[in-house]
Amino acid sequence: MKEELIRKFEELYGEGGDIRAYFAPGRVNLIGEHTDYNGGHVFPCALTLGTYVIARKRDDRRLRMFSQNFSHLGIAESSLDELYYHRKFGWTNYPKGVIWTFHEKGYAVTNGFDLLLYGNIPNGSGLSSSASVEVAVAVMLKDIYGFDMSMKDIALFCQYSENKFNGVNCGIMDQFSIAMGKKDSAIFLDTSNLDYEYAPLDMKGYKIVIASSNKKRGLGDSKYNERRDQCDDSLAELKSVLDISTLGELTVEAFEKTKEIITDPVRVRRVRHAVTENQRTVQAVKALKAGDLKQFGQLMNESHISLRDDYEVTGPELDTLVEAAWEQKGVIGSRMTGAGFGGCTVSIVEESCVEEFIRQVGAIYLKKIGYSADFYVVDIGDGARRI
Repeated sequence: MKEELIRKFEELYGEGGDIRAYFAPGRVNLIGEHTDYNGGHVFPCALTLGTYVIARKRDDRRLRMFSQNFSHLGIAESSLDELYYHRKFGWTNYPKGVIWTFHEKGYAVTNGFDLLLYGNIPNGSGLSSSASVEVAVAVMLKDIYGFDMSMKDIALFCQYSENKFNGVNCGIMDQFSIAMGKKDSAIFLDTSNLDYEYAPLDMKGYKIVIASSNKKRGLGDSKYNERRDQCDDSLAELKSVLDISTLGELTVEAFEKTKEIITDPVRVRRVRHAVTENQRTVQAVKALKAGDLKQFGQLMNESHISLRDDYEVTGPELDTLVEAAWEQKGVIGSRMTGAGFGGCTVSIVEESCVEEFIRQVGAIYLKKIGYSADFYVVDIGDGARRI
């Protein structure tokens, strides 16, 4: 892959100079959804699917960027003097946002670059293609310009870029898991303070299967920001009677005692999800450490029900995939993953049942929804790096 992309880069921009290659994975969150911006726990892992970046520093301030995924758009040309968001810039808003953030944080990018990007994460699938692009570009900038920063810094910078430049109020989970991923492990992350530990995933004859609904959605166009606002408004009300900084600090018992403080019944349900999902995530990691994959799967199922009923971010496509998965032989657990409103589900399936699972769930989905889902049997890989 690397050599093929370098050849394409040289075809576009010419040979010579110091051409470097980078990779940042996509991620799947096994449990802990819509908890990261509420100061709760998440449990994501990096995938072997991801974003490749080939780049070469220039002597001037020009930026030339080409995406193999949008090859019909050709090379997008701009400069370091044009670091502002505009819809017409399309996918290049993500690299531009990262450069802008580096400037904001005191890391001045003084020379432009030529860049080729290729991603094999399904676009709009909920496996964090945008965060993967951001982190790949950030690792490239750190390396090419010799900046001294940690991978944790990179994760925080890329979240800042998505929040402040692209206008999506995402939490830290996507960028953190992509920057900090570790092969064959998931990351148990406390988003309130960024304490984390790697939990080895011994799948014991099971596979992680991603089902992409192929219902496209953009985070900024979805109700993602609305959900975050609902949680923030509820937190402000709860602070009148509780000494808390985030919803992640609430136990289920404390929530039940104080929920009448929240004036909107819809927001009560939103908070119930944030609180119970955080507790489920803690329990799920304990179950995994104890080797109880069955309990882990049951908590995944409960997570989906909460996302469907209390947080209302699933929709018919994701519900159809999950409910079909629950009926299949060899399935330990299944849930939506990512922001919702389209995107993907994640299922843990007995290895011997994977082919039948894909065939049966795919047929049910096509019949009910009217178009096909795509399936990916994924491996857990390392985080972003130069290759």
